[in-house]
Amino acid sequence: MMRFTFLLSLLLTVSAAYAKPKAVEPEPVYPEIARRVVTQLGATHLSGERFDDRLSAVAWTNLVDALDFDRTLLTQEDLRRLEAQRGRIDDMLAEGDLSFGYDLMQLVRERLEARCDYAEEVLKEPNPFDFSKDEQFVWKRRKAERPANAEEQRALWRAALKNEWLALLLTKELDAEEAKDAKPSEEEEKDEEPAYDEDEDLKLPVPEIIAKRYRTLRDAYREMDSETVLQRYLSAVANAYDPHTDYMSPMNFEDFNMEMNLTLCGIGATLRYDDGLVRVAELMPGAPAARDTREIRLREGDRIIGVGQGDGPIEDIRHKPLSRTVRKIRGPKGSKVVLKVIPVSDKSGTRTKLVDLVRDEIKLEEQAVTGRVDRLTLPGGDERRFGYVRIPTFYAGAVGGQGGADARSMTRDLLRYIQSFNADHVDGLVVDLRNNGGGSLLEALAMNALFVNGPVVQVRDARTVQVLPGQGRVAFRKPMVVLVNRNSASASEIVASALQDYGRAIIIGDSKTHGKGTVQSVQGLGDNTVYGANRITTACFYRLNGGTTQLRGVVPDLVIPSIYDALELGEDQLPGALPYTEIKPAYYAKTSDLAPFLPRLRANSERRLAKDPQYVAAKQLVDHVRKANAEKTVPLRLDTRRERMRAERAMQKLQDEALSGPAKAKKQGPTVENDPVLREAFNVLADYIELRGGPDEPINTEGNLGNRLFNIFGL
Repeated sequence: MMRFTFLLSLLLTVSAAYAKPKAVEPEPVYPEIARRVVTQLGATHLSGERFDDRLSAVAWTNLVDALDFDRTLLTQEDLRRLEAQRGRIDDMLAEGDLSFGYDLMQLVRERLEARCDYAEEVLKEPNPFDFSKDEQFVWKRRKAERPANAEEQRALWRAALKNEWLALLLTKELDAEEAKDAKPSEEEEKDEEPAYDEDEDLKLPVPEIIAKRYRTLRDAYREMDSETVLQRYLSAVANAYDPHTDYMSPMNFEDFNMEMNLTLCGIGATLRYDDGLVRVAELMPGAPAARDTREIRLREGDRIIGVGQGDGPIEDIRHKPLSRTVRKIRGPKGSKVVLKVIPVSDKSGTRTKLVDLVRDEIKLEEQAVTGRVDRLTLPGGDERRFGYVRIPTFYAGAVGGQGGADARSMTRDLLRYIQSFNADHVDGLVVDLRNNGGGSLLEALAMNALFVNGPVVQVRDARTVQVLPGQGRVAFRKPMVVLVNRNSASASEIVASALQDYGRAIIIGDSKTHGKGTVQSVQGLGDNTVYGANRITTACFYRLNGGTTQLRGVVPDLVIPSIYDALELGEDQLPGALPYTEIKPAYYAKTSDLAPFLPRLRANSERRLAKDPQYVAAKQLVDHVRKANAEKTVPLRLDTRRERMRAERAMQKLQDEALSGPAKAKKQGPTVENDPVLREAFNVLADYIELRGGPDEPINTEGNLGNRLFNIFGL
């Protein structure tokens, strides 16, 4: 395989100054894999775009950013040398030439060795840092400038070390203060088993903790095998199309099949590789992690840095391939896995928690629809009875096991609640789709048909646009509110957008939903045990009004932000996400025009929320977290950083409570007592009923133009 002069020159230039680990070479079959990957991507992706010079440039950026995620290992001088290959990756891969990816990985490994060597030198100094200086460190480095040259690079490495040292020093100090002032909680007084153990690493002196982390980092890169390099390179190529299009190496494809077929039990968490760490992207309803109600538990956004089996030692998994981490977390039903985690609320990354979970299957009853009737007393003394249903996911028969007429179905379960609500003569309905990540498209179509008669969603692939109708008959004809948040995605967004387009329901929640409006399919490349497979975006969902749910999601009629609205969640946070687009609107008819009611509903809601102490406190937390996430630097002066960390800890505690709520509240689910957004949803629904003329005013559920014409002409 041909090696290019620019890379040889670059590697020779740095080899004298940096240690050179043994190079990893591609296997003989990898050139054919590369050719098949780019050919299939160009032929089947939704865009219909062949992998060309433009996409080569995107893949170049993807790979550079993936291998140097914190922008500390490559300099601007390096990038100028690498620039010549920016638009040539397509030509190289078409010839089966993988040298760019493997040589770039080798360069990054050499620079990593140099950084670890430098850290060891600094850590040997008796007092390497002066914490009385007014200095700042840019900790958000995803978009930061890379150092101009080797001299600036070493200065950056030193600043990063200083930041680590100071953060750990203060973490130990503040932990000691909290331990001294801590009072036993009610749970501790009952002698319940603690939810987590103290992080053993924090018992070490600060220099030893940092040295251990750098040794782990060095070992992870030294253990890099050829398949891992292939995976990262071809993933960067596939991600040039969009972040959900990916290449799965044979090992990754095997893991994917195990997950789909449920051949192994685990904890029920969807994981994503993010800046060298494994981030929890989603907790699956009904799985062990989601069923956990302890105060210290796994949450979406947490970063897993260690995995232990049973009572054994914790193995550091930072910077190691995601597939290996997944295999360590999976295991036999009933066995225990212990995860060492950096909480989502800790932006500094200095605090950890240990979460132990017993592996188990996903319990369908934990995913199932739940419902009840709630009562609301109006200011004048009248009472309104409202149905409330919470839908964690759009499950279908296959999840229950065998499928068929007797299999579990989200829509059938929902229908049973609706029939009971109708029998109880409720005045309206609140449907809770918060934290619902989607599921079966067929269930989304069937659910929509329970509330309105007409089409539901448009689906565009590379050739055609299809309008998918609702499947079923209208079962509920009273006013509705639908609750959503940043974690409402896919099928949830299809249902919410359709009901909004019809004017059939008032949508309430975060500033927008997740924004995933694309469809992926897994396509083999031949023998999957040899070549792996591609996961390719092949279609996109569009609302009835013609706009896609991609990127923008669904914007609620009334925005009542939760803590999720302040976190970096959603499709718009993914680099290279497909843009928002529009097609022609579908042929449908609105059932109601909500526009005249919304100004009054918003004004009433804002007035109530301003007087709600629980919501006011939650809103202050949202504003604080949003401001904290916008800050890109941290102070390196001891007294300044100490006060900042004290304030952050107080807010972290509130944020943790807001993300998951007390254990008791999680067990009983959202109620008007523990959930100010749900409480306000009932108030808004009551206002809407009054503005419409009272509970007896009929609701139109006919959104099908064809049926309306038939009715007009008496056919």
